[in-house]
Amino acid sequence: MTGEKKLTRRSAVFIILIAAVILAVIVLVCSEPEGSGLDTTAARVEYLAGLGWEVNPGSETAREVTLPDELDGVIAQYNAIQKQQGFDLEPYAGKTIESYSYELLNYPTGEENVTAQLFVYDGRAIGGDIHSSSLGGFMHGIIKDTA
Repeated sequence: MTGEKKLTRRSAVFIILIAAVILAVIVLVCSEPEGSGLDTTAARVEYLAGLGWEVNPGSETAREVTLPDELDGVIAQYNAIQKQQGFDLEPYAGKTIESYSYELLNYPTGEENVTAQLFVYDGRAIGGDIHSSSLGGFMHGIIKDTA
């Protein structure tokens, strides 16, 4: 005998399964969730553009906001809007988050004085809205399908 081993069908399937698991782990580790990496103005503007919103990057206003420990009253109502679009502020209750506001340039009705607001925690989008500061203004989610 020469010491060679024959590759059996069972061994081949096992090797393919191990390779698939390794590949899946690599993909999970290397991929970022949607709405993450929002640490720069350019990244946030690009994220909003991906949602269909054109904003003026030079109008960015950034501030830190500490969410209350309990999301009730008006904040609970606001979080209902967030939940409709797949976000949820409850896991961030009591935490300090970043709020970025931008002048919106392409509101469908052509209305002016409309603001896009994006909430970010640890470089990841956790919520946002589109609102008007005009008398009798409006507010709705940042995701167009929920607007």
